[in-house]
Amino acid sequence: MYGWIWRHLPGPTMVRVLTSVVLVAGVVALLMFVVFPWVEPKLPFNQVTTQQ
Repeated sequence: MYGWIWRHLPGPTMVRVLTSVVLVAGVVALLMFVVFPWVEPKLPFNQVTTQQ
């Protein structure tokens, strides 16, 4: 999959590296600001009390 993405990026190697860094940063930002806040209330980690 990564080879396919690398082959389809335009330009020489340095442009490909910069484009891939921008793409990775965009995916990380999307996860941190959209996906994770949406999923967090649905996770059971807020229930920290133990029952005896």
